[in-house]
Amino acid sequence: MSQRIVIATRGSALALWQAEHVKARLQAVVSGIEVAFNVIKTQGDKILDVPLAKVGGKGLFVKEIEQALIDETADVAVHSMKDVPAELEPGLALAAVSTREVPWDALCARSPVTLETLPKGATVGTSSMRRQCQLLAVRPDLKIAMLRGNVPTRIKKLDDGEFDAIVLAAAGLTRLGMADRITQLLPLEVSIPAVAQGVLGLETRGQDFLTGELIRRAMHDPAEERRVAAERSFLARMGGSCQTPLAAHAIDRPGGGLRLVGMCGMPDGSRILRAEVGGPVEDAELLGRTLGDDLMAQGADAILAATK
Repeated sequence: MSQRIVIATRGSALALWQAEHVKARLQAVVSGIEVAFNVIKTQGDKILDVPLAKVGGKGLFVKEIEQALIDETADVAVHSMKDVPAELEPGLALAAVSTREVPWDALCARSPVTLETLPKGATVGTSSMRRQCQLLAVRPDLKIAMLRGNVPTRIKKLDDGEFDAIVLAAAGLTRLGMADRITQLLPLEVSIPAVAQGVLGLETRGQDFLTGELIRRAMHDPAEERRVAAERSFLARMGGSCQTPLAAHAIDRPGGGLRLVGMCGMPDGSRILRAEVGGPVEDAELLGRTLGDDLMAQGADAILAATK
């Protein structure tokens, strides 16, 4: 008997690319499987005139897609892992995390400029408090302006002259074949990426063991799972609001184990705290909590209180 799986996805070009990618991987491991899409418009897709931080960014791109799993109108939900809240809806499970695409933030402009060579007072588009904080910490003269919409829409706004430059995730640009628009990959020392940036999260119903196993066979990267666990553990320890700039990124150490770097800062870049920890991969979640403790000891609790 042939199998059929329905994937719940957002309708943006990037989300559909991600769904197609999962479909191709499923069909590669399960001969004859039928894969269909349930395309859903989330709250985050509908609210385009307000910064996400102002409307409660956690779960804005996830809740309606999770509801499709609960209602059994879909079997698998495909998310950008950075959008997935720390706590999943009851009855749902994170079946797999993908191998990470290029994790860095990317500066895009109409000419080959870098963050250092942008003109004084240039207007840079982003809707991310995390990016805004780190950009202003390096270039306090920049004017940060809200940028919403899917990736092609954001690039068009740049090309139409609404901004001197914009900052996007390099992963999305790469997946859409638009990496040539990147004028600079922002290094870790300048812009620590969002937790799990570049990773896909595959969610299923917790009791749907068959689908969960198929998804793991098709998509799961155990090493990436540990890196993501460290990053998400940091986020849970910090417990910040959507208006608190927070970031963490885990990297494999050459001699083994993980290196985890993180930051917490004020949205205007006037104060930014950074810390780094390292240890065995088996202690991924402990590393995340330890990183959070280190930042709290530096005064992150005051920043969290100020940005509630």
